[in-house]
Amino acid sequence: MTENKNQVVGLLLAAGGGRRLGGRPKALLPHRGRPLIEHAVEVLRAGGCGSVHVVLGARAKEVRERAELPGCVLVDNPDWEEGMGSSLRVGLGSLTDSGARAALVSLVDQPGIGPQAVARVLGAYNSPRTLAAAAYDGERGHPVLFGAGHWAGISASATGDRGARAYLKAHQDAITLVECGDVAQAFDIDTEADLVHLE
Repeated sequence: MTENKNQVVGLLLAAGGGRRLGGRPKALLPHRGRPLIEHAVEVLRAGGCGSVHVVLGARAKEVRERAELPGCVLVDNPDWEEGMGSSLRVGLGSLTDSGARAALVSLVDQPGIGPQAVARVLGAYNSPRTLAAAAYDGERGHPVLFGAGHWAGISASATGDRGARAYLKAHQDAITLVECGDVAQAFDIDTEADLVHLE
């Protein structure tokens, strides 16, 4: 099973411009003395993703200069202002020739989700047809694991800020939900009030 898990690439969506945070890109918000994006990449690696692709958007040049992201594949989304759907399409597109059999997708603005949740969802992988997601008290959340057999369908339906929501709703019966509420908190850093969650 370890060999299979090595074929699951971490895909971090970190393109958001932080519109409700006064236009501060979420990737560069300080957390534990470092940019939030560094923390998010570390979580994916510690959870078992050997390779990590990162989708950048808002102030991408500044993020590249200020954040230390060695070994990551950095992908620019020129259409980041269209919402998460465009970043998901760009990110999945970057995996086409990578040999990856699945993508474990996480969001840069969820620092309450750590390596244990990543490892649990990663553990649900068994084939390129796998669909799995973390659940919090039974409610689907992130991270989400998309087997390569689903990438084309997800990319075709990912629009606006909905990401893969429409695709997942249409394939609800195929999703393995992995309860993570005991090891993670699925809050987002969206507004000034949410900054209390950062250290």
